[in-house]
Amino acid sequence: MEVRAEKPEDIEVIRRVNVAAFGRESEADLVDQLRGVASTFSFVAVEVEQIVGHIFSSPVAIPPSGRSANTGEYAEDLLVLGLAPVAVLPDYQRQGIGSLLIQHGLEECARLGFKAVVVLGSPAYYPRFGFIPAKKKGLGCEYPVPDEAFMVLELESGALEGSVGMVKYRSEFNQLE
Repeated sequence: MEVRAEKPEDIEVIRRVNVAAFGRESEADLVDQLRGVASTFSFVAVEVEQIVGHIFSSPVAIPPSGRSANTGEYAEDLLVLGLAPVAVLPDYQRQGIGSLLIQHGLEECARLGFKAVVVLGSPAYYPRFGFIPAKKKGLGCEYPVPDEAFMVLELESGALEGSVGMVKYRSEFNQLE
């Protein structure tokens, strides 16, 4: 299994992987809309020259240290990403491909200087990668979700010190159901 960065010729296959994994087009549309935005990352899992999985990360806005989101101010220099979506073709699920993609994505984000990653996902799945409820770091999700489903992983210890408030995703996420 190889994990590598997305290539232009992968775009249509990545779309099909996301549609197959989620059973709808919303996540594929989101990736298509966010592709090309600065500081986005897209990786694919390839097995025998076939793309079987995909992971995407995009920037989120986070309140700066010592301030609450209520001020309307957000940190420009605190490099934080939102992990979404993670998609694996149904016939390849439950074989560790999603985990491999997440581990690779987190390593690349850390290597490139990002400070933290947030995810809205299964509280039974993401803690294995070191994610904890974002509430423990004083952060909330702008969407009405259970606290335990919105998690954060500091890629640099103490990076979120003093950041308190709502994490804001890019507006393209508002179209997801």
